Amino acid sequence: MRDLSLHLLDLTQNSISAGASLIVIRLSIDESGWLTMVLEDNGKGMDPELLSRVTSPFATTRTTRKVGLGIPMMLENARLAEGDLVITSKVGVGTALTVTMNTKCIDCLPLGDLSGTLLSLMITNPLAPDFRFEGKSPRGECTFDTREVRAVLGGLPLNEPEIAAWLRDALKEEIDPVFT
Repeated sequence: MRDLSLHLLDLTQNSISAGASLIVIRLSIDESGWLTMVLEDNGKGMDPELLSRVTSPFATTRTTRKVGLGIPMMLENARLAEGDLVITSKVGVGTALTVTMNTKCIDCLPLGDLSGTLLSLMITNPLAPDFRFEGKSPRGECTFDTREVRAVLGGLPLNEPEIAAWLRDALKEEIDPVFT
């Protein structure tokens, strides 16, 4: 992966595959440059056996292939940037993945196009799940919640051209000043 937003896109697909109806993404960068990224879902969760081996590239729930690289690659990139990855999960409740990284470390990946990644998630999943993004950096704070958007739209899918264009502009306006 070239940047953290692409990791986020990949990891969020795990939550979607787990049947989550709500996916919460929290991203914060503190004054000293430490990034914390939290991805929480209310999907089916993982049993202790899968949870104990989920950081291995040979642990996957997919039936189409025998490897899953998203979590192991994120763990490796976190460790290269002096950070770590922690996963908690409970069957029937959901999963939380927390990644920390030192953005001042030379090996820390760039953040990438965060608003574009969130837009991609929303328009490729036009009816469900819902996404909530919470961001914080020394430049400010931002939030974006598709539940609020859907309440106004009255059931229209998020991938309608006019809605997708509005989402693109709204996400850029809300997120980019905080993270670019």
